[in-house]
Amino acid sequence: MSANSRLTIAAHALAWIGLYQRQGNDVATSEQIASSANTNPVVIRRLLGELRRAGLVQSRRGVGAGWALARDLGSINLLDVYEAVESGPLFALHRATPDHGCVIGHGIQPAMQGVYDGIEETVRRELSRVSLEDVLRDVLATPR
Repeated sequence: MSANSRLTIAAHALAWIGLYQRQGNDVATSEQIASSANTNPVVIRRLLGELRRAGLVQSRRGVGAGWALARDLGSINLLDVYEAVESGPLFALHRATPDHGCVIGHGIQPAMQGVYDGIEETVRRELSRVSLEDVLRDVLATPR
């Protein structure tokens, strides 16, 4: 299994747009953001589309097309970003119903669901504590 990087790339894009706008620029292109994240612009456009639906960014078409923040970085937290780009829980149970005739098969789902619910609550609480302003501050403080 591989780790999902959608939250990281979305936070990267938002922090990049925020800094770009602070430098006096109006909108950022998906190509510019993709270059910074070292990914394909299509990946960035898809994520930005999800962030737009969540009300975190705006897009402009035509001449001067690009992306801008819909809210300031201090009012966007990582939970907002996570909820915009991730669907479903962090962990999932069996896709098929386990054998309820087996002692493990009978009890595994309720046992694991309790653990997963606690983890999900903790992750959501921690993500809600970190704003994109915090992320940008930490990024800028990282020695080059």
